[in-house]
Amino acid sequence: MKSTIALLMIVFSFSFLLVNCSDSKNERPGAKEAYGGFESQVKWGEHLVTIGACHDCHTPKDFTKMTPLGPDLDSVNLLAGYMGTPIPDVNRKEAQEKGYLTTSDLTSFVGPWGVSFTANLTSDSTGIGAWKEEQFILAIREGKYKGLATNRSLLPPMSWPMYRNMTDDELKAVFAYLKSTKPVKNVVPPPQPPVQ
Repeated sequence: MKSTIALLMIVFSFSFLLVNCSDSKNERPGAKEAYGGFESQVKWGEHLVTIGACHDCHTPKDFTKMTPLGPDLDSVNLLAGYMGTPIPDVNRKEAQEKGYLTTSDLTSFVGPWGVSFTANLTSDSTGIGAWKEEQFILAIREGKYKGLATNRSLLPPMSWPMYRNMTDDELKAVFAYLKSTKPVKNVVPPPQPPVQ
Protein backbone atom coordinates (compact mmCIF):
# COMPACT_ATOMS: atom_id res chain seq x y z
CA MET A 1 0.00 0.00 0.00
CA LYS A 2 2.82 2.42 0.95
CA SER A 3 4.63 1.64 -2.31
CA THR A 4 1.43 2.24 -4.30
CA ILE A 5 0.92 5.65 -2.63
CA ALA A 6 4.57 6.55 -3.20
CA LEU A 7 4.30 5.49 -6.85
CA LEU A 8 1.10 7.54 -7.30
CA MET A 9 2.79 10.59 -5.74
CA ILE A 10 5.76 10.23 -8.08
CA VAL A 11 3.46 9.85 -11.12
CA PHE A 12 1.36 12.84 -9.97
CA SER A 13 4.46 14.99 -9.39
CA PHE A 14 5.93 14.02 -12.74
CA SER A 15 2.61 14.71 -14.51
CA PHE A 16 2.35 18.08 -12.77
CA LEU A 17 5.90 18.94 -13.90
CA LEU A 18 5.17 17.93 -17.51
CA VAL A 19 1.95 19.98 -17.62
CA ASN A 20 3.73 23.05 -16.24
CA CYS A 21 6.62 22.69 -18.69
CA SER A 22 4.32 22.29 -21.67
CA ASP A 23 2.19 25.26 -20.53
CA SER A 24 5.24 27.49 -20.35
CA LYS A 25 6.20 26.50 -23.91
CA ASN A 26 2.69 27.32 -25.14
CA GLU A 27 2.58 30.76 -23.53
CA ARG A 28 2.63 33.70 -25.89
CA PRO A 29 6.09 35.11 -26.20
CA GLY A 30 6.76 38.28 -24.28
CA ALA A 31 5.84 41.54 -25.96
CA LYS A 32 9.48 42.30 -26.71
CA GLU A 33 9.90 38.96 -28.49
CA ALA A 34 6.65 39.41 -30.42
CA TYR A 35 7.55 42.93 -31.58
CA GLY A 36 11.13 42.71 -32.78
CA GLY A 37 12.58 43.45 -29.36
CA PHE A 38 10.29 46.45 -28.71
CA GLU A 39 7.60 46.73 -26.06
CA SER A 40 4.75 47.23 -28.56
CA GLN A 41 3.86 46.88 -32.21
CA VAL A 42 3.69 50.69 -32.53
CA LYS A 43 7.21 51.16 -31.10
CA TRP A 44 8.53 48.48 -33.45
CA GLY A 45 6.84 50.23 -36.37
CA GLU A 46 8.35 53.56 -35.34
CA HIS A 47 11.78 51.91 -35.35
CA LEU A 48 11.20 50.40 -38.80
CA VAL A 49 10.02 53.75 -40.20
CA THR A 50 13.16 55.40 -38.80
CA ILE A 51 15.69 52.86 -40.08
CA GLY A 52 13.76 52.45 -43.34
CA ALA A 53 14.47 56.14 -44.07
CA CYS A 54 10.79 57.02 -44.56
CA HIS A 55 11.45 60.50 -43.15
CA ASP A 56 14.04 61.15 -45.89
CA CYS A 57 11.24 61.75 -48.41
CA HIS A 58 7.96 61.89 -46.47
CA THR A 59 8.97 64.53 -43.89
CA PRO A 60 9.73 68.07 -45.10
CA LYS A 61 13.14 69.41 -44.05
CA ASP A 62 13.49 72.55 -41.95
CA PHE A 63 16.38 74.56 -43.35
CA THR A 64 16.06 77.07 -40.50
CA LYS A 65 17.41 74.32 -38.24
CA MET A 66 20.68 73.31 -39.83
CA THR A 67 22.77 70.67 -38.11
CA PRO A 68 26.28 69.43 -38.96
CA LEU A 69 24.51 66.70 -40.98
CA GLY A 70 22.22 69.07 -42.87
CA PRO A 71 18.69 70.33 -42.31
CA ASP A 72 16.61 69.01 -39.44
CA LEU A 73 13.21 67.39 -39.95
CA ASP A 74 10.16 69.64 -39.83
CA SER A 75 8.93 68.25 -36.50
CA VAL A 76 5.48 69.87 -36.88
CA ASN A 77 4.85 68.02 -40.15
CA LEU A 78 6.44 64.61 -39.59
CA LEU A 79 5.56 62.24 -42.43
CA ALA A 80 3.09 64.75 -43.95
CA GLY A 81 4.65 64.52 -47.43
CA TYR A 82 4.88 67.28 -50.02
CA MET A 83 3.49 70.57 -48.69
CA GLY A 84 3.73 72.91 -51.66
CA THR A 85 7.41 73.81 -51.96
CA PRO A 86 7.81 75.25 -55.48
CA ILE A 87 9.43 73.00 -58.04
CA PRO A 88 12.75 74.56 -59.10
CA ASP A 89 12.49 76.71 -62.21
CA VAL A 90 14.59 74.55 -64.51
CA ASN A 91 14.34 73.04 -67.93
CA ARG A 92 12.28 69.98 -66.91
CA LYS A 93 12.86 68.16 -70.17
CA GLU A 94 16.62 68.46 -69.71
CA ALA A 95 16.35 67.40 -66.04
CA GLN A 96 14.28 64.37 -67.06
CA GLU A 97 16.88 63.33 -69.64
CA LYS A 98 20.04 63.89 -67.57
CA GLY A 99 18.98 62.69 -64.15
CA TYR A 100 16.67 64.08 -61.56
CA LEU A 101 16.32 66.91 -59.10
CA THR A 102 14.34 67.61 -55.97
CA THR A 103 12.72 70.52 -54.20
CA SER A 104 14.59 72.18 -51.35
CA ASP A 105 12.60 70.33 -48.67
CA LEU A 106 13.25 67.00 -50.44
CA THR A 107 9.57 66.07 -50.84
CA SER A 108 9.10 66.18 -54.63
CA PHE A 109 11.24 64.88 -57.44
CA VAL A 110 11.66 65.54 -61.16
CA GLY A 111 12.89 62.68 -63.33
CA PRO A 112 12.12 60.69 -66.47
CA TRP A 113 8.76 59.73 -64.92
CA GLY A 114 7.70 63.41 -64.62
CA VAL A 115 7.20 65.00 -61.20
CA SER A 116 6.33 62.92 -58.14
CA PHE A 117 5.19 64.27 -54.79
CA THR A 118 5.72 62.32 -51.58
CA ALA A 119 2.57 61.06 -49.95
CA ASN A 120 1.10 62.13 -46.63
CA LEU A 121 1.59 59.12 -44.34
CA THR A 122 0.02 60.64 -41.21
CA SER A 123 -3.15 59.36 -39.59
CA ASP A 124 -5.22 62.21 -41.06
CA SER A 125 -7.93 61.41 -43.62
CA THR A 126 -5.78 63.24 -46.21
CA GLY A 127 -3.04 60.73 -45.38
CA ILE A 128 -3.64 57.08 -44.52
CA GLY A 129 -6.24 57.71 -41.81
CA ALA A 130 -9.01 55.88 -43.68
CA TRP A 131 -6.79 53.08 -45.00
CA LYS A 132 -7.17 49.48 -43.96
CA GLU A 133 -4.12 47.38 -43.12
CA GLU A 134 -4.66 45.29 -46.27
CA GLN A 135 -4.41 48.42 -48.44
CA PHE A 136 -1.10 49.39 -46.90
CA ILE A 137 0.33 45.91 -47.44
CA LEU A 138 -0.87 45.90 -51.07
CA ALA A 139 0.63 49.36 -51.65
CA ILE A 140 4.04 48.17 -50.49
CA ARG A 141 3.93 44.64 -51.91
CA GLU A 142 2.61 45.59 -55.36
CA GLY A 143 3.50 49.28 -55.59
CA LYS A 144 -0.06 50.47 -56.08
CA TYR A 145 -1.21 54.01 -55.25
CA LYS A 146 -3.47 54.13 -52.17
CA GLY A 147 -3.17 50.35 -51.92
CA LEU A 148 -5.81 49.72 -54.59
CA ALA A 149 -5.01 47.08 -57.21
CA THR A 150 -6.60 49.08 -60.05
CA ASN A 151 -4.68 52.30 -59.30
CA ARG A 152 -1.51 53.58 -60.95
CA SER A 153 1.91 52.37 -59.88
CA LEU A 154 3.88 54.22 -57.21
CA LEU A 155 6.50 56.48 -58.75
CA PRO A 156 10.20 56.96 -58.01
CA PRO A 157 11.91 57.58 -55.76
CA MET A 158 9.53 55.40 -53.67
CA SER A 159 11.56 52.24 -53.27
CA TRP A 160 8.69 49.84 -52.75
CA PRO A 161 10.56 47.07 -54.68
CA MET A 162 12.93 46.98 -51.67
CA TYR A 163 10.30 47.48 -48.96
CA ARG A 164 8.14 44.71 -50.43
CA ASN A 165 10.63 42.28 -48.89
CA MET A 166 9.52 43.20 -45.37
CA THR A 167 7.62 40.48 -43.52
CA ASP A 168 3.89 40.77 -42.94
CA ASP A 169 4.56 41.41 -39.26
CA GLU A 170 6.98 44.23 -40.11
CA LEU A 171 4.50 45.85 -42.50
CA LYS A 172 1.73 45.55 -39.91
CA ALA A 173 3.99 47.22 -37.34
CA VAL A 174 4.80 50.08 -39.72
CA PHE A 175 1.09 50.53 -40.43
CA ALA A 176 0.23 50.48 -36.72
CA TYR A 177 2.81 53.21 -36.10
CA LEU A 178 1.61 55.36 -39.02
CA LYS A 179 -1.98 55.09 -37.77
CA SER A 180 -0.77 56.34 -34.37
CA THR A 181 0.95 59.47 -35.73
CA LYS A 182 -0.27 63.01 -35.23
CA PRO A 183 -2.71 63.75 -38.06
CA VAL A 184 -1.56 66.49 -40.44
CA LYS A 185 -4.16 67.76 -42.90
CA ASN A 186 -2.30 67.94 -46.20
CA VAL A 187 -3.67 67.06 -49.61
CA VAL A 188 -0.77 66.05 -51.85
CA PRO A 189 -1.23 66.88 -55.57
CA PRO A 190 -1.23 64.17 -58.23
CA PRO A 191 1.99 63.53 -60.15
CA GLN A 192 2.78 65.47 -63.30
CA PRO A 193 3.58 63.58 -66.49
CA PRO A 194 6.95 64.01 -68.21
CA VAL A 195 7.47 67.05 -70.44
CA GLN A 196 7.61 65.94 -74.06
